Amino acid sequence: MGDPFIRHIVLLGFEKRFVPSQHYVYMFLVKWQDLSEKVVYRRFTEIYEFHKILKEMFPIEAGDINPENRIIPHLPAPRWFDGQRVAESRQGTLTEYCNSLMNLPDKVSRCPHLLNFFKVRPDDLKLPTDSQVKKPETYLMPRDGKSNAADITGPIILQTYRAIADYEKSSGSEMALATGDVVDVVEKSQSGWWFCQMKTKRGWVPASYLEPLDSPDEAEDPEPNYAGEPYITIKAYTALLEDEMSLEQGETIEVIHKLLDGWWVIRKEDVTGYFPSMYLQQAGQDTGQAQSRIKRGAPPRRSSIRNAHSIHQQSRKRLSQDTYRRNSVHFLQQRRRRGARPGPQSPGSALKEEEPLKTERPKPQPAVPPRPSADLILHRCSESTKRKLASAV
Repeated sequence: MGDPFIRHIVLLGFEKRFVPSQHYVYMFLVKWQDLSEKVVYRRFTEIYEFHKILKEMFPIEAGDINPENRIIPHLPAPRWFDGQRVAESRQGTLTEYCNSLMNLPDKVSRCPHLLNFFKVRPDDLKLPTDSQVKKPETYLMPRDGKSNAADITGPIILQTYRAIADYEKSSGSEMALATGDVVDVVEKSQSGWWFCQMKTKRGWVPASYLEPLDSPDEAEDPEPNYAGEPYITIKAYTALLEDEMSLEQGETIEVIHKLLDGWWVIRKEDVTGYFPSMYLQQAGQDTGQAQSRIKRGAPPRRSSIRNAHSIHQQSRKRLSQDTYRRNSVHFLQQRRRRGARPGPQSPGSALKEEEPLKTERPKPQPAVPPRPSADLILHRCSESTKRKLASAV
């Protein structure tokens, strides 16, 4: 059948989503050579990162050597994310960009980087859960290709954060910070790198350098999941702090707490510790796509930042590794007991501590009180009973 390739990419529209924070994703219908059609969802910042790597892979076609030889289409950088109108206005640009990609020579249009980017990811198959307060809002491209102003509601409300320390950027895609800078967060990536904007500047910033204005805690941090999700390390990491874990590439672990700063709590057998999420790939996924994410490196830990100044009197609430380890061991013990116990279990028994078996003993019979006298009964009964007794005599 030959190597797979993409025949055509159609932009269907975009979605306004609210988890983990308010953002937009674009919907693409990807038509493959085997006549299959898949719908994938990508953020604009993802598309722009893909575009930058593509230009680095093909410098001649990108015009880096001779501008006259450029055939890779242009794509504007992320700008002020000022609302739904921007998301809608980008649709025409993305449509032209995808059409141009498909018309490039095969070595570009069929390269692994492009194919992996438009492959279906597990997140593309997830449907909104009933527990979500606000469901995604979908805006489809008009059939005539023209904008539909009736679909436009209002501007997106970005979350505002404050820098707790100075940060010097290490690449052109990052943004430098000074202590006290107030930024708007456009995108919160699971890697711990957040795309922010401040006045006329924009770029990626480590989440550990930012704090909410109203509280020291991140309200969107999820609760721990001690059942764990299987992941594989795609890059080795040597622990720098005692609450971190050192792992080699290719090891299988379980993620039990996905924190937004990009340092997840993982479990290896009965041991827990922090590990950079950028170096993890969900089990069963293609690792080629994840390799492009680790070029920036893991963001720094909050505990490693010197001269940090918070506006909040209280520090962030974080579970200690002793607590993670104790709760994890307790959960694993319960799971092992349930696995060894024969017969079906009731749904509510999963979180209950198993009681030791006890010998059944006959229950003692309650003592029967003596019957009261007739005079006492007559004294305590109601007036109606007294009249009935009088008439019966």
